[in-house]
Amino acid sequence: QVQLVESGGGSVQAGGSLTLTCVVSGTIFSISDMSWYRQAPGKERELVAYSRGDYVHYIAAVRGRFYVTRDSAKNTMTLRMNGLTPEDTGVYICNAVIQEIQYTDSRNYWGQGTQVTVSS
Repeated sequence: QVQLVESGGGSVQAGGSLTLTCVVSGTIFSISDMSWYRQAPGKERELVAYSRGDYVHYIAAVRGRFYVTRDSAKNTMTLRMNGLTPEDTGVYICNAVIQEIQYTDSRNYWGQGTQVTVSS
């Protein structure tokens, strides 16, 4: 069974940095897209960064401050967050499109999320 587990969240002051990690485990033939989403209190979940292979797209609000890296051998993805602001507060959730078995359809998987709190 595929699982996505995030870690690295916490509380920081504005201007600080955090690095989040998403680890994918279970039966995996291939992982195509991996993304980070976040959900602030009272707001809808929003895409933060999307990656496919070497391509990464960032939303305008985090571009230049957040950086995604992927390690295909370890099935992990990290999100380095610099220059954090209170507006970055929320639950950060990992998403991956995974093909468990060759020649079968890929499926969308979500982690449980990790809380990031930025104080002013």
